Amino acid sequence: MPGLLQDRVAVVTGGGSGIGEAIAIGYAREGAKVAVLDINGDSAGKTAAAIKANGGTAIALPLDVSQREACFAAAKEVARQLGAVSVLVNNAGINRRNPIAADADVFLKDWQDIMAVNLNGMLNVTQAFLPALRESKGRIVNIGSIQSFVHVRTPNSAAYTTSKHGVLGFTKALAAELGKDGVRVNAIGPGLIETPLNAQVRATKPEVVQVFLDHTPLGRAGKPEDIVGPAVFLASDMSSYVTGTIVMADGGYRTI
Repeated sequence: MPGLLQDRVAVVTGGGSGIGEAIAIGYAREGAKVAVLDINGDSAGKTAAAIKANGGTAIALPLDVSQREACFAAAKEVARQLGAVSVLVNNAGINRRNPIAADADVFLKDWQDIMAVNLNGMLNVTQAFLPALRESKGRIVNIGSIQSFVHVRTPNSAAYTTSKHGVLGFTKALAAELGKDGVRVNAIGPGLIETPLNAQVRATKPEVVQVFLDHTPLGRAGKPEDIVGPAVFLASDMSSYVTGTIVMADGGYRTI
């Protein structure tokens, strides 16, 4: 039986680890050909190798999404190797937790770096692949966060919260603009997911993790695989009348 993404060409940024890796593997399992893009080329290669070891089709390309020209070059290379892209997952992101009242220069550097990846990087990649997505009437899936709505109860991440609010705003604006072209744009809002991005915090600051768990009705942190189902749904024809929205995968965090 064909998969839900049979013969589609999907691009996943930040696909070398964590949520991006899980989505890339999940898309391949549903029949997509996958381009795994990551600033760490070795990590991207491992994800692509895992897909191919299971009979799927994948390529890996190193990409720093903050480098605009590199994004357009990657789009050309993906088209050359896999064909026209019909699914784009903007997953690449970084986080640093320094309070705005900390050293001004440190916070400014954090702010600039986070915006360069989480917002400007999303714009760069989207514009690079937009001609193909318009041609294929494709789908864009942006990875937001619970912090697309709330500033979590660990008040030291103003830059990250601002960037993830921006992801949701970008998603809605793009959906409104591209609907006439048949391009659907949605987002996913993960809660606390156990990924390399937060591994150090989880290992050294259990009290921070507990703050999240105390406000999560399901009582556990998520796994990267918990994001795959929503990502497949939003990329497939199952969501053919869904655009401009965010699917929360947060264990119920925002209910408390």
